[in-house]
Amino acid sequence: MSETPLPETDDRLEQATGVFVDHRELLFGVVYNVLGSVADTEDVLQETWLSWTARGGGDPLAGIDNPRAYLVRVAVNHALRRRAAISRRQETYVGPWLPEPLVASDDGADDPALRTESVSLALLVVLESLSPLERAVFVLNEVFGYPHTEIAAILDRTPAAVRQLARRARAHVHARRPLYQAHPRVRREATERFVRAALGGDIAALMEILAPDVTVWSDGGGNRKPSGLRPVHGRDKVVRLLTGHGARPDVSALHVRYRRVNGDDAAVLFEGDSPFAVMVMDLTPEGDRISGVYIVSNPDKLTHVERGAAEEEA
Repeated sequence: MSETPLPETDDRLEQATGVFVDHRELLFGVVYNVLGSVADTEDVLQETWLSWTARGGGDPLAGIDNPRAYLVRVAVNHALRRRAAISRRQETYVGPWLPEPLVASDDGADDPALRTESVSLALLVVLESLSPLERAVFVLNEVFGYPHTEIAAILDRTPAAVRQLARRARAHVHARRPLYQAHPRVRREATERFVRAALGGDIAALMEILAPDVTVWSDGGGNRKPSGLRPVHGRDKVVRLLTGHGARPDVSALHVRYRRVNGDDAAVLFEGDSPFAVMVMDLTPEGDRISGVYIVSNPDKLTHVERGAAEEEA
């Protein structure tokens, strides 16, 4: 008995589903860099999918010459609305707020979330200080290479307005974030040295590797104790903070895995099979000392971090 052919509308919906899947990685990358939250990004992609499939009376592709541009426009506008909700949550957040890290798996698997363009955790922190529109323009232009004319269509702004937003965002970011990228080997070595010194309470080693004006941001969201309520600035204060944590008896139960986080080498601490914290280091322009430490320990931001089985432990 032959199979009943799909109605034409179902066939078009299936085609539209394939188009969305083909562009999902791009949409994830754009939205994540605008929001800094994996959970909110997934929600926005779901909203984008619903908007996409609801159009055209069951034929989402009807009248769409450039599905990629249309989907990016829908996703970015959903993301801007979600950005307002995130800002409200941040107003009552306990302690420093850091972006939700993108942590690579330990088995070398090609994680779709990490195949897309993703800026460093340190740069995401800087992007938090931009307005939502400035951030969207910066991400689309600087990270994904969209020209101002296309961004204008996505945001429903004039090209002149987009150029002005781009100039302000670029100047702000470049003033706070030097255009320097440490060699991966240098970053990995600095990360390992720091973790050994911090967990071992080695004051001399910490004083050697930390820059005098180092800052530590610790995001526990009020769910992890102890967790600082504000950033700690200055090498002496940071050393006291770290050696105090290193002296806690439960530190010996933590296991360290070295992973790539937002494209950079970083350390992930586990307590048993559960993620305890993600630690990302920022280096000085010379690359010989650590100028910033970002510690994300809020369990709500580590839900999709898995320990894995076969990996080197520190």
